Amino acid sequence: MSSPRGNDGRQRSWWHRVLVLTGLAGFVCCSYVVVVLGGGALIGQTTSPSLLLSVAATVIVAVLFSPVQALLDRTANRLLHGAEVTPYEVLSRFAETAGAGYPSDELPSRMSMLLAQGTGGEWAQVWLSVAGRLTLAATWPAEAPPELTEPVLRPDARDATGAGRRALPVRYAGEQLGVLRVQERPRMALTAVEERLFGGLAAQAGLVLRLAGLSAELESRREQLWQRAQELQASRARLIETQDTERRRLERDIHDGAQQHLVALAVNLRLAQTVAGRSPDRAAVVLAAQAGAARDAIETLSSLSRGIYPRLLSDQGLAAALVAAVSASAIPVTVRADAMARLPAAVEAALYFCCMEAVQNAAKHSRGGLVEVRLTDGDDLCTLVVSDDGVGFERTSTDGGGGAGMLNMRDRLDAVSGTLRVSSTPGLGTTVTAVVGMSDPAGAPTSSTQREG
Repeated sequence: MSSPRGNDGRQRSWWHRVLVLTGLAGFVCCSYVVVVLGGGALIGQTTSPSLLLSVAATVIVAVLFSPVQALLDRTANRLLHGAEVTPYEVLSRFAETAGAGYPSDELPSRMSMLLAQGTGGEWAQVWLSVAGRLTLAATWPAEAPPELTEPVLRPDARDATGAGRRALPVRYAGEQLGVLRVQERPRMALTAVEERLFGGLAAQAGLVLRLAGLSAELESRREQLWQRAQELQASRARLIETQDTERRRLERDIHDGAQQHLVALAVNLRLAQTVAGRSPDRAAVVLAAQAGAARDAIETLSSLSRGIYPRLLSDQGLAAALVAAVSASAIPVTVRADAMARLPAAVEAALYFCCMEAVQNAAKHSRGGLVEVRLTDGDDLCTLVVSDDGVGFERTSTDGGGGAGMLNMRDRLDAVSGTLRVSSTPGLGTTVTAVVGMSDPAGAPTSSTQREG
C-alpha cells in the first residue's frame, strides 16, 4: 500500500514533468513567433514563413534547449518544494564542500547536513570505517534522537535496523569507507529524485570519507598512544616504589639477620685471639663454635639471595627453577615444560616471578585442590599458563586492572614487552596467561593486559 508521502511524491513528480514540458513548449512557440513571424514582419514577408528564418529559429531552439530545460527544472523544483534545498543545490554544495579545504573532521558533519536537507529526511548520519569497524561520525540535526545501532545494509538500499531507513555504502578504490544513512519522516517516503540524490552522494563521497576516515584513525591512534603513555608512567612509578620498598626490606633483613651473625662472629674471633695466648683450650672451644655461626651467616645470606634472584634460574633455566620453587607451595602444583630452550635472562626472570605470583594468588584465594603450570615455546614466543580448579571470580566494574599481585605481574611483563591475560569463570577456576618474545625484549610486541569474565 502506497504511503501519502509516496502519493505526494508521485504527484510532485507528475507536476514537475507537466511544468517542464509546458515551459519547453512555450519556449519553442515563443522562439518560432519571435524569430519567424516577428522577423518576417520586419523584412516585409508576412504571407508565408521565411525558410531562412525557420532555420534560424530551429538553430536557436536547439542551442538553448538544454539551458532552458535546466532552468525550468530548477524553477519547477522551487515551486513544488518551496524553501527546501533542491537536489541540484545539494550536489553543488557537496562539490564545494569536497573542494573548499574544510578540516577533515568537519566533513562528516557537512555531509550529514546536506544529506538531510537534500532528501528531506528526519535525520541523516555518516558512519566511518575505522580499524575495520563502523563508527558514527556525524548526525544531523544534532538534536535528533541518538541512534547508535550500526547500519545493516540490504540490497534495496534499505537499512534493516528500522522502518523507513535508507542506507548506502560509500566505496573508494574498491574499499568500503563508510555508510550514509537517512531516516525518512513518518509516512513520507523518499521520492525518485531524492533517491537519485541519495545514490549520487554515496557515489561521490568516497574521497571525502577517505580523508575523514584517516583523520578519525589518527585521532584513535593518538588516544591509544596517550593511554599507553599514562599506563607506562604509572607502571614506572610503581616499579620505583617497589624497588624502594624492596631495598628497605633488604637493608632490614641484612641488618637484623646476616649482619648480626657476622658481628657476633667477628666479636668471638677477636675473643679467641685475645685468649689464645693465656688459655689455648678455651680459644679452641671458641673457634670451634664459630663454624656453626659461619654456617648460620651463610644460610642467611643464601636465603636473601634466593629472594632476590634464584641461583637455579640462572644455572639451569626457567623450567628447573619453577619445579624447585613450587615444591614448597601450600597447594599441589604440577609443572609441564617440554624441552624448553633457554631464554634471555630478563625474560626468564619476568616469567619466573609472574608464575610465582600467580601460584601464590591461587594458594591464597582459589580454594582449589590443584594448580597446573604449562610452559611452551614456538613461533619465537614463550607462553606461560597458570591455571587452577578453584572457585574463580566474576568480573565487576570496579575490579580495574586487579590487585597488587596483578599489577606486579603486569609491570614485570611490561618491562620485557610481554602480554598478560587473566580469564576466570565462577566455579570453573582461573587461568593466567603470559606471552613474551623469546628474542631480545626490546624487539618484542608492545605489552597489554586484558581481563575476561
